[in-house]
Amino acid sequence: MTYTVVVNAEEQYSIWPEVKALPNGWRTIGFSGGREECLAHVAVVWTDIRPKSVMTAAS
Repeated sequence: MTYTVVVNAEEQYSIWPEVKALPNGWRTIGFSGGREECLAHVAVVWTDIRPKSVMTAAS
C-alpha cells in the first residue's frame, strides 16, 4: 500500500493511505511511499511535536 505524508493546521504530521480521501483539515506535503518510508520522513521533518498554537504561545 502507498501512503502520503499529511499535515494539519497545527503542523502535526501523519501518514494516510493514498487510496482514501483526506479528512477535512489535512493536506499533503508532496511525499509518498511505503509506510515505513513515510514514517521515517515524518521523523525527520517533525522535530517539535507540540501543536503550532502551543509553540506560538510559548514564544
